[in-house]
Amino acid sequence: MPEILDTPSAPKAIGPYSVAVEAGGFVFLSGQVAYDPETGDRVPDDIEVQTRRVLDNIGLILGDVGLDYRDVVKTTVFLADIADYPKVNEIYAAYFGEHPPARSAFQAGALPAGFLIEIEVVAAKRATEESR
Repeated sequence: MPEILDTPSAPKAIGPYSVAVEAGGFVFLSGQVAYDPETGDRVPDDIEVQTRRVLDNIGLILGDVGLDYRDVVKTTVFLADIADYPKVNEIYAAYFGEHPPARSAFQAGALPAGFLIEIEVVAAKRATEESR
């Protein structure tokens, strides 16, 4: 049975969805956009600023559920403009290091509230802390 996870550090859901759900040993994070979790405000319309905010939010959510970037097995990146891909790719690489997850990236027709980027994540739960 899927379990909705508590994510107090994350920006609040702005629709009828859960921020994070665990099922079958995996944690599924809903697509994250560039809201500041402390203020609830959107960050400026700059692809680099929004990319960092989205990836920081993902890190906060992963931390809330006992995981980190190393546990991410798949991401999907949605871009308002595929021409931003090189900038996003450079920032993304800094967050995932030497063992990046599988990834898809697309230009979307439009993103919620006019954001420039959205990223969704699938992470694998560890059986024990020793498996790190």
